[in-house]
Amino acid sequence: MKFLDAEFVQGFIRMANDGWEQGWHERNGGNLSYRVKPQEAESVKEEFSPGEWRPIGTTVPALGGEYFLVTGSGKYFRNVIIKPEDSICMIELDESGENYRIVWGLVNGGKPTSELPSHLMNHEVKMLTTGGAYRVIYHAHTANVIALTFVLPLTDEVFTRELWEMATECPVVFPSGIGVVPWMVPGGRDIAVATSELMKEYDVAIWAHHGMFAAGEDFDLTFGLMHTVEKSAEILVKMLSMRPDKLQTISPQDFRDLARDFKVTLPEKFLYEK
Repeated sequence: MKFLDAEFVQGFIRMANDGWEQGWHERNGGNLSYRVKPQEAESVKEEFSPGEWRPIGTTVPALGGEYFLVTGSGKYFRNVIIKPEDSICMIELDESGENYRIVWGLVNGGKPTSELPSHLMNHEVKMLTTGGAYRVIYHAHTANVIALTFVLPLTDEVFTRELWEMATECPVVFPSGIGVVPWMVPGGRDIAVATSELMKEYDVAIWAHHGMFAAGEDFDLTFGLMHTVEKSAEILVKMLSMRPDKLQTISPQDFRDLARDFKVTLPEKFLYEK
């Protein structure tokens, strides 16, 4: 099969373009990665051209031998749909999970996203905690979420509760809540470690003054999660622009009733009395 004809590749390209059209990827901002299923890798293997092994910058032993489709460092999301062979690549990890090599893509040179350590460490956490179900990690520069990191306390409890209150579907879409990473230099191991700790508990991590990190089983669920959180943040930004307090909102007991009817578990730490 031709690499670009594969359904998983087309899904990856569509998600990247959807993010661009949302306005989440100015210039070369943001990155996306997908842990490829063995049968998917096998279906496009005839077009592989393996390059040299390079260090990841961290160690992810549980991912040894896995393949990933990732966006390139310095590449623009707006170009993924028109120049995928220049903008994205598939990489293979060695058996130790310490090194990678490009097997397809980035035909004009370059490297995978500079956030590769964060992506792979979080892929490892989500693979282990979900029995292999989660395959997508997505980082975007979502403007409303970023704006809120300047005015809300940078705690999991506050961000989760405020965003849950903005739309009834929110506690159903992200019932485990949202984690928050204080500002850190992006692209390094420290932010990767901090995010992967949060990902043991949550599917969404907010990077203060930077953006959002989301994980999910497939492209639709992961994009939908990011979209829901950012839309909730947009509603909160609009509400705060009208007045600093709410005349009415969803109460802790309302959330408990919602959880019962929708059969989700909402941690009590988020249902505090204000």
